[in-house]
Amino acid sequence: MKQTRKLVLSALFMALGIVLPFLTGQIQQIGNMLLPMHIPVLLCGFICGWQYGLAVGLMTPLLRSVMFGMPPLMPTAAAMAVELAVYGLMTGILYAKLPKKVPYIYVSLLCAMITGRAAWGLVGIPLYGIAGNRFNMQIFLSGALLNAIPGIILQIVLIPIVMITLGKAGVLKDYVPEREMEGSCE
Repeated sequence: MKQTRKLVLSALFMALGIVLPFLTGQIQQIGNMLLPMHIPVLLCGFICGWQYGLAVGLMTPLLRSVMFGMPPLMPTAAAMAVELAVYGLMTGILYAKLPKKVPYIYVSLLCAMITGRAAWGLVGIPLYGIAGNRFNMQIFLSGALLNAIPGIILQIVLIPIVMITLGKAGVLKDYVPEREMEGSCE
């Protein structure tokens, strides 16, 4: 994939990360739980690579915070920036290194989700402390898991579907659908 195409796609993913929270925010009670900024960042890492995923993940929550005041810059957007940067980094690295088969899309996605949430927790300790808030295990579990369940489910369902669809459409040059792999000699 050419550099210009990756830059344009990264800009598109960043724009989606900025706009999607406005759309999901309209859904009563679970809008913010859908984690709308996460989806474009995860896809950016898969499609454009780790460098672009990391940059888009780092910049999207900070830019949205500066532009619209949401999420609040400290500590929320700053902690999210680290979390999303790790998402983009991990999906990009793992997708590049692992075989291009459907199960490995899930492996890449789940590993990125776990490491991103762990990074959010680790950086949350000092950031929330600086902001005068106490960050404990209850806050971590609530923010990283319990309140995020709708978004986690959406990511696990939607992102592989998008990746498989793009792969079968020929958009992802290195993706080989499993059906085609079954008949080949490896």
